[in-house]
Amino acid sequence: MGEFVCRVADANGRVFSHVEAAGTLEEARQKLADRGLFVYTVKSRSSLVTGMLGVRKERKIGGNDFLILNQQFNTLIKAGLPILRALDLLATRATAPKLRPVLTQIRDRVREGKSLSEAVDEAGVFSKMYSTALLAGEKSGNLSGVLDYYIAYQRVSTGVKKKILATLVYPTLLVVVASVIVTYLVTFVIPKFALLYRDLGVPLPGPTKLLVSVTVDYRYHILGLIAAIFLTLLGVFFWSRSEEGGVAFDRMKFRVPVLGETLLKFQVAQFCRTLATLLTGGTPLVSALQTAAESITSRLLQGTVGRATHMVREGESLHGALSASKVMPELALDMIEVGESSGALAPMLNSVAEFYEEEVGLRLGAMVAVIEPVILIFMGLLVAFILISLYLPIFSFSMAGAGK
Repeated sequence: MGEFVCRVADANGRVFSHVEAAGTLEEARQKLADRGLFVYTVKSRSSLVTGMLGVRKERKIGGNDFLILNQQFNTLIKAGLPILRALDLLATRATAPKLRPVLTQIRDRVREGKSLSEAVDEAGVFSKMYSTALLAGEKSGNLSGVLDYYIAYQRVSTGVKKKILATLVYPTLLVVVASVIVTYLVTFVIPKFALLYRDLGVPLPGPTKLLVSVTVDYRYHILGLIAAIFLTLLGVFFWSRSEEGGVAFDRMKFRVPVLGETLLKFQVAQFCRTLATLLTGGTPLVSALQTAAESITSRLLQGTVGRATHMVREGESLHGALSASKVMPELALDMIEVGESSGALAPMLNSVAEFYEEEVGLRLGAMVAVIEPVILIFMGLLVAFILISLYLPIFSFSMAGAGK
């Protein structure tokens, strides 16, 4: 009998880690579920120890390679090929060579008698949502249709993330370049000018004195302050990785004007898109909620969905369960309530996701449109102040010499 490290939530929504003794991973999950606990993850303790000893953990496979793989697999299935034959072809001819060993492992598991969803789950490099969607397709007998839904989900979610990243590239590049220029001036240029003026005995104007004092005389004080700020931010980062810290940090983050609401809506859109895809593929609501919770990076929203899953299992409506925590936006709750009452929950969840994704894109675009000129103006004024302060003593000395 082995030991499994489990991340679970109780009926009150408290998320914590727990070590469960069981013969298999499935047995550990069942024991936890029988005690009324909501299970997020179950991992063998031996695999965790191996990871701590330095063995590199396999990264989750995603992106364009994963999208192409699903398109190829779905095309083969639609053409009438058996699953095992389709896996044979993909294992030797997959577009991405790094996927071929994984596909070979999955094919071998299927050949041994396991279902496709079990083999994919055991591979450990695909998302939980993917194996759950495959399981729903197998149970409903509509694997090709479920793959269609999943491919559409991949395209949309990948497109949204690429759009957001493209929006943030220019301001990030602007900040990096400006920071490099200012760092060079402060580190190399200003000290040389300060030494030159000191040797010449030139009287320094007020702006130059201020610049030299901050960047030369008090340099180590400034560096110490920067180091303290960096260590504080590093501490906050590690604190936010803990369960309690993550929830508290999320609460603070979502209360930040404009930016916090945008971050919350992006997370809600991701959750709604995932849940809608699973429901459309035939996954039951409770199972879909459990899997969709894993797609959320916010611990606060994970806890909210965990409590909602427990309440839905006991007979509560999804709208009522999600509204109990007072975290989800009102518009999303209203649209979910309409979807439940009309029997069109999945399409309504897709509508929520589309609305919030569009709103997040517009808000980010508006913020970047404001931030870019602000950064340009601020950095331009800062560089101008540095250069003028450096050359001001020379101008003053020249004018004094010309007056004589």
